[in-house]
Amino acid sequence: MTPRTWKIGELATATGLSVRALHHYDEIALLRPTSRGPTGHRLYADADVRRLHRILALRGFGLTLTEIGQIVDGDVPDPRGLIRRQLDQVEAQLAAGAELHDRLQSVLAALDEANEPTTESLLTLIEGMNAMNRTLTQQELDTMTAQREQYRDSLGPDELAALEAARRRAVESMTERELEEMRSRRAALMPR
Repeated sequence: MTPRTWKIGELATATGLSVRALHHYDEIALLRPTSRGPTGHRLYADADVRRLHRILALRGFGLTLTEIGQIVDGDVPDPRGLIRRQLDQVEAQLAAGAELHDRLQSVLAALDEANEPTTESLLTLIEGMNAMNRTLTQQELDTMTAQREQYRDSLGPDELAALEAARRRAVESMTERELEEMRSRRAALMPR
């Protein structure tokens, strides 16, 4: 049986990475494809996928690509330890996500009762959103931007006006200190 290989587009689709990111990893020798097809297409094998998993797991810990390259090219940590650390990180994110879920439910309940959420509840919500604080990748930011634009495009004129009015009221109810803190937290999430 011939081992499975993936073309770059197939690997990008299977992993959620962009082709551009995989090209970059190849250019900096972080993830080189095992072979190339007759027409020069990059072909990734099982070993490449395992290496990509290590790269992404280490990236999740906030390491730079240079640091990741040094680790995966040198003494590779025990994969079980790496997966355990990744699992710990996911569990922390799930706990933060559950707390954020509860806070969102609380704000939604207030809105359902036609009550404007208090500044304190909005700040608590923002805090919960930032509890998952980690710098977003450019790809995550682009995805979020596209989803936000798609949502806005799905709204009718009245819904859009109501959304803008609610946003404006929320911002106007915040003190300058609260606004600065919100801006600072937002900036901390932006890709570097």
